Amino acid sequence: MNINAINSFPPIAPISSGGSAVEGSQNSGGGFGSLMKDAIESLEGSQKGADQEIAKAVTGESTDLHKTIISLQSADLKFQLGLQVRNKLLGAYEEIMRMQV
Repeated sequence: MNINAINSFPPIAPISSGGSAVEGSQNSGGGFGSLMKDAIESLEGSQKGADQEIAKAVTGESTDLHKTIISLQSADLKFQLGLQVRNKLLGAYEEIMRMQV
């Protein structure tokens, strides 16, 4: 079983002692936007891979049903994780918007 997809997220850049978190992420060329874009592209890639495995199983190209099921379950788990992360981010955003300054 290949678990390299779990490690596909880019590493988080350390924050330098002289700057804030925003400055540290902007200096590294990455940031929250690029992290989210990479995560969504990873989700999309796993969904497309699962769709290809299903198509192979249906047409008879692949006789390995276990590989198809594992690919489908992996894509489903990644989607569920992405959905929960989105829900947490929206909850945090709503909480920040309710704060009084």
